Amino acid sequence: MDVQGKVGLAKRTPTTEIVTEEELKNLFETKAHPKHYIGFEISGYVHLGTGLLTTLKIRDLMEAGVKPCIFLADYHAWINGKMGGDLEAIRKIAAGYFKHAFVALGLPEGKVDYVLGSKIYDDEYWKMVLDIMRNTTTNRMMRCVTIMGRKETDTLSSAAMLYPAMQAADIFKLGVDIAHAGMDQRKVHMLAREIAGKVGHEKPIALHTGLLAGLQSSTRMNPTEDEIIDAKMSKSVPDSAIFIHESEEEIKRKIAKANCAPKMVDGNPMIQYAEMLVLRDGALKIERPAKFGGDLEIADSAQLRKEYSEGKLHPMDLKNAVARELCEMLAPAREYFAKHEEYLKEMEKIKVTR
Repeated sequence: MDVQGKVGLAKRTPTTEIVTEEELKNLFETKAHPKHYIGFEISGYVHLGTGLLTTLKIRDLMEAGVKPCIFLADYHAWINGKMGGDLEAIRKIAAGYFKHAFVALGLPEGKVDYVLGSKIYDDEYWKMVLDIMRNTTTNRMMRCVTIMGRKETDTLSSAAMLYPAMQAADIFKLGVDIAHAGMDQRKVHMLAREIAGKVGHEKPIALHTGLLAGLQSSTRMNPTEDEIIDAKMSKSVPDSAIFIHESEEEIKRKIAKANCAPKMVDGNPMIQYAEMLVLRDGALKIERPAKFGGDLEIADSAQLRKEYSEGKLHPMDLKNAVARELCEMLAPAREYFAKHEEYLKEMEKIKVTR
């Protein structure tokens, strides 16, 4: 595959930004297998935004020759109070349910590196964290705490100040060429890029994807950062999220209750799910009786938005089509966890916090 083809795969939906595309092109020209990383706190059940959206993007990058790494951020989860602040529980779930959620979606060990954060934290790493903090102002660190899914106005422990520096240090310690995350992590990627030269490291290319909205969200076109935090799919609000192991019946139930205002495309989660998850790999087939217009095949986002905004596509028909496609896309995960129930049972024993 030529360089332009690789860049095209990296830019494919759900990517919304690459900083910078020219740097990515140069990377593909000089490295056959660049190093990638995406990091996750270990918290509740894995939903569409964490699991499926990430998997689709990683598959694109693998096709482009990138060597992916999923970083299991146990200390970060501990700092952020996940799983009741029980570090041992966090580590157990990291190696069990959380890792196997991605294996279930088609990212097996061997093809993907799974790295537990605390396993690579040595003297060199902690020196790097301090060096990053020495070269960053307190105000800059505070502006970065939104990467924790927290607002700057929230009451946070002083350990939150370490969190962005640790995340930047993770990138440098792993020798990452491409740092991948949702747009909610952009601030720390920009910090890593800006500070890299000061702490003796190469600046990473930042690849950002969009964030899936919660099922009941109706976010306006240009939301504030706080509104994005509130609106995105959250495992702490079960009916706002579709979890990758859920039954077809549960997925359909949740989508039936989702926000999907007639003729409204912006802030409509069903439009977003169709665009970011379904239409990237083919057409969306709308199945409906002849008296309501008969079956309809939607080829792309432009057609979807036109049909819906003009009232030619009913909300329930769109919901039914999206539900059907998501049920099919998540079938491998349902089947995997049906055979490996021990990982779900581990989760049931642990109190999950936001």
